Amino acid sequence: MTDVSANDAADERLGKESLGARLMKRPELGAIAGVVLVTIFFLVTADPAMFTLSGVINFMTPAAQLGILAIGAAMLMIGGEFDLSIGSMVAFAGLFFAAMTVTFGLPLILAIPMTFVFAAMVGSLNGFIVIKSGLPSFIVTLAFLFILRGLSLVGLKYATGGSTQLRGVRDATENDPLAPFFSGDAFGGLFRWLAANDYVETFKNGTPKVPGIPVEIIWFVIIALVATWVLLRTPAGNWIFAAGGDTNAATNSGVPVRRVKISLFMVTAACAAMVAIITVMDAGSTDSRRGFQKEFEAIIAAVIGGCLLTGGYGSAIGAFFGSIIFGMVVIGLTYTDFDQDWFQVFLGGMLLLAVLFNNAIRKRVTGER
Repeated sequence: MTDVSANDAADERLGKESLGARLMKRPELGAIAGVVLVTIFFLVTADPAMFTLSGVINFMTPAAQLGILAIGAAMLMIGGEFDLSIGSMVAFAGLFFAAMTVTFGLPLILAIPMTFVFAAMVGSLNGFIVIKSGLPSFIVTLAFLFILRGLSLVGLKYATGGSTQLRGVRDATENDPLAPFFSGDAFGGLFRWLAANDYVETFKNGTPKVPGIPVEIIWFVIIALVATWVLLRTPAGNWIFAAGGDTNAATNSGVPVRRVKISLFMVTAACAAMVAIITVMDAGSTDSRRGFQKEFEAIIAAVIGGCLLTGGYGSAIGAFFGSIIFGMVVIGLTYTDFDQDWFQVFLGGMLLLAVLFNNAIRKRVTGER
């Protein structure tokens, strides 16, 4: 008589997967390894000041601004599409936001939601054209990259009488109760207390060298956590992976693929609007060059974070760590004796390594040879 339990034990479908095998399937593995390697590199080559509290804030601030874009780009890439217009959207949404606050004098409680709605509408137009025309999103959004950049330039000249900058945002918003949520540093009181008790570095007059945590870093963490929760813990996350993995199979299974993809374009545009609001309020002005080439850096950060160019695979946490790598390198080089132009070499090298690594992982997961 056949021993059923022995057969079950021999059935490979019932075998437990090793921890190493599970880790190898995680899309963010390469980005986490990259953070470790880059950290070791700068620990060896950079001034120790890079890893003080002020040094960490210095590289996390640009990482956060890029990361907000990269998380939106990552979710869209998981859904099987690209958006090359998000850098131009930063400039276009910045123009809209500045016009609402300076030209029309609206309070932030109105200007901020209106900016998000405006950006989402443009994003939905991108998605609608992609879905209805059947054209690759790469082509459609490349067109919008130029359209939005041109409209930003024309709109700024119209609003300012010929200038490519619109100033006065800080004066228009400095007393607004919502301003601290989108500009400046958070937890200032905590850092003053830490300085008073010698827990953080201070200047000679006793004020902390780091006055607080820049709000973009807090938004960066919040958005990464929310995006991860949506992707891994909600039906919408399953739909996103399904839409990017196999559109026909997802449609036949009842997934609203069109609605999912258009929504992802709207989310990506809203992420660009968030960066626009934060950077415009920090600078006190907007200009037509804002967000220039950030679309490429965001996509590269998402790829470094584990997103496949073919869709259906990736993670928001991976994009989070991919953006930190960017911030560490672009700022970290200033703490070394290396020429900062090496950043461009690093950018291309990291992209190539990430694609090769992600392709190897995809083949391992799917069993493809």
